[in-house]
This record gives sequence, structure tokens and C-alpha cells, in this order.
Amino acid sequence: MNYAPSATARGLATSKTFALGFFVHEKPGLLAQNDPFYSHIMSGAEQALADSDYHLTYATITDSILNNPNHFRFTRQQRIDGMILAGPDITPSFVLAMSRLNIPVVLVDNQLEHFQAHSINSDDEDGAYQAARYLIELGHRKIGILSGPTNWPSNRRRVQGYWRALDEAKLSKPTVYVDLTTIESGHEAFEKLLAQAPDISAVCAVNDSMAIGAIRAARAHGLNTPENLSVVGFDDIDWAIHNDPPLTTVNIPKRQLGAEATRRLLALLSEPHLAPTDLIISVRLIERASTAPI
Repeated sequence: MNYAPSATARGLATSKTFALGFFVHEKPGLLAQNDPFYSHIMSGAEQALADSDYHLTYATITDSILNNPNHFRFTRQQRIDGMILAGPDITPSFVLAMSRLNIPVVLVDNQLEHFQAHSINSDDEDGAYQAARYLIELGHRKIGILSGPTNWPSNRRRVQGYWRALDEAKLSKPTVYVDLTTIESGHEAFEKLLAQAPDISAVCAVNDSMAIGAIRAARAHGLNTPENLSVVGFDDIDWAIHNDPPLTTVNIPKRQLGAEATRRLLALLSEPHLAPTDLIISVRLIERASTAPI
């Protein structure tokens, strides 16, 4: 008879909203072309909800809310039944505050050191190791590393992977840390790296935006990629293949991360006492034109 149940009525009867939150830390251009990483994760999360009764609500978290989690309107007004917190820049204190509210929480691209949480992460260390090994196999012996903040778990894992490959080859590992992982910060980090190690022939960046910034900064110094400098990124964002030159990078199956996060969240809604686990998603190196033998 073409009857469809009313979600609003069901919510009143069950005290559920049938809404799941997908939250990221607010930063400039998050879903714009310069940083599409989390939009693809969110797309995977939405697709995984297609056959469920739930829908996804998206919002950004400001610095003010990170510092005052009790003011977060989605939990204060009981607008959601569970949440996905995406990104390493969502602070442990905020994650812990959300976890204490008896609302299921799943982390994506984040991990807590001293507290067990449900999380979905890419295999950052192995991907970085693959990338650095690839440069070493091309003959590079002077390889620099560009990283964002040291307190971001994914940054730490990627730097550890780069370092592991360089240590095995008994190579030095000049590393520069900056506060952000953007094209602009990649430009800044490369300038610092070049001052520290002027003879480098290759660069490993913790994400594609920083790698693209490094290529642009190198060009300003007369260093063309890959003729004078090989560059490897991480994430395989949309811009990577369209960069000049197309960027060699580590591909993360972003939609799979989002889908797995949603499945974990739905499982937690059915079984709230599931033991916290960290699911690691495999990655792969994509060879393009920003790297060449030395």
C-alpha cells in the first residue's frame, strides 16, 4: 500500500534521533579543492548508511568547542545517536569528553595513546616505509622529510615509517616539523629543509598538500621535479594526479575508511559494550611523474 514509517514518530517512540554525526575540526577550505581528504571519507560513511534507518549529519568543530566540549550543541541538545570524529587534530580531551556522554564514538585518522577507543586508520607507517624504500631503490641517498605537528598520530606514524626505511639503509634523516599540513606550510617546511640539508635529492612529505608546496618552493630555487628533486606525498588527494608534475604518493582508500567507521558505529549502537579496537586499512604506493632515478 506504499506505506512508509515516519522517522519522526519512531524517534518519539524510541528516544532515538536516527542521526549520526560526522565531525571534523574546522580549518580553511576543508571541503574545497585544496583539502578534499575528509569529504571522501564522509562520502564513504554516507554510502554505508544507504540501507539503514540512519542519516548522516555533518558539522565542523571550532577551537572554542574543542576547548569547551560541554557547549557542543549536538550532544547538549541530544541531536545524534552516535558520532564519527575525523582527523588527528581533534584533541584527546575532546574525544574523552564525548566518550563520557554514553554516546558511541568512532575515530577516523586519529588514535589515543592512553585511552582505548574505537578507531579506523590507514596503515600510515607501512605506507611511508614503502615510499621511502622506493626512493632508495631509485638511488637517492639524500632524502629529507616534511612533517606537520608531532602530536598528530598519523604524522608520527608516517615519520616513523620514513625513518625506518632510512635507518635500514644507514642514511641520515633530516626532518622538518611545521604547525600545519597545507600547501603553504609545505613551502615553508621545504625552505627550512633546504637550509638544513642543501644537497637533498628527494623529499618525503606526510601529505600531498605539503608535497605540492615543496615542489613549488623547489621550483623557485631552480630545482625542477623530478629532474633535480624527487618528491613523494601521502593520501592521494584529487589534486595529486593533476599536479605539475603528477605526484607520486601513497593511496589511502578514503571511502573505505568512512564506510568502516559507519559499520563500527552501527555495531556499537546495537552492542554498546563491544571492546574498543583499532582497524588498520592497507595502503599502496602510486608511482607517477614526481619521482625519477638519481
